[in-house]
Amino acid sequence: MTDVVKALEAPVNPNIPQLRPGDTVVVHVRIKEGDRERVQEFRGTIIRLRKGGNNANFTVRRTASHGIGVERTFLLRSPRVEKVEVIRRAHVRRAQLYYLRDRVGKRARLKEKRGPS
Repeated sequence: MTDVVKALEAPVNPNIPQLRPGDTVVVHVRIKEGDRERVQEFRGTIIRLRKGGNNANFTVRRTASHGIGVERTFLLRSPRVEKVEVIRRAHVRRAQLYYLRDRVGKRARLKEKRGPS
């Protein structure tokens, strides 16, 4: 039975490094517009990670123009995710950073993690 489940699982995307909540990342996503395809960057902070095989995903939050928060969820095993670059790692004390939704400006900053990752 487990062989059947493993056969149906999508392969792990090698272009996604080890991610943690609080990381500031740039996600390169392949977008299809009509008959053209292009790569779009989405830069923000990871506010949550969900594990679970094929359904594993992570949510990235960024502040768009005029202080409007935008969240986007990406599948970890999706072939649409071209690559993920980790820009900085932050020191956080919880797994889901939903409290960042209520914060604006300097209060929404996370303290950078020092030393070995």
